Amino acid sequence: MQALILAGGFGTRLAATVPGVPKPMAPVCGRPFLELLLNALHGKGVRRAVLSLGYRAETIVQHFGDRYRGMALLHEVETTPLGTGGAIRQGLARCTAEAVLVVNGDTLLDLELDAVAALWAAHREPIIAACHVDDSARYGRLSVQDGRLTGFAEKGGGGPGWINSGHYLLPRNLFDGADLPPTFSFEGDFLAPRLPALAVRVFESRGDFIDIGVPQDYALAQTQLVRWAGAA
Repeated sequence: MQALILAGGFGTRLAATVPGVPKPMAPVCGRPFLELLLNALHGKGVRRAVLSLGYRAETIVQHFGDRYRGMALLHEVETTPLGTGGAIRQGLARCTAEAVLVVNGDTLLDLELDAVAALWAAHREPIIAACHVDDSARYGRLSVQDGRLTGFAEKGGGGPGWINSGHYLLPRNLFDGADLPPTFSFEGDFLAPRLPALAVRVFESRGDFIDIGVPQDYALAQTQLVRWAGAA
């Protein structure tokens, strides 16, 4: 299994809490958050990862180099911001597997990766991992019918619901033939206009999920992610 980690954002909502540090390097349980994420992926069998970098990329490159716990690391650095879609397209070009696990560099989901891989093997269609939260206002809910993604609800609705965890299993050739600008949103500009033609399957994960992108959840991560800090 290979992974593409989107770790190039500015982290503006967390900047006051961890100033001058790229969000994936924010300290959690005494370690950079990206170490915890890599520990989790390593434990699930990932042995090659592309790090899609942007803001203060040199900090991440210097810390990790090209290998972590035997996992090969490739650094794909944006010269200009590409949006989530542009970053994924550029990162997938560095991968060699038929399908690639794509994750956000500021979230950690204890994803049932074996089950996701089995779903891919059975259908060879893109997969989005959903997780259930008590308050979906910050994320917006997924619209699902018969196990397939049919749309993205607007943020702000609130209440419990299934949200996009930011974890996907995507075919490496997903963007082949697509007429897209260099910079674009993966959800808004690519996925949403192409539903249901893409036949995106939804995997409902029961694993623990946390997003460190806001100070409240960043503080929560200091106690919730201890086991991943000790995994190295």
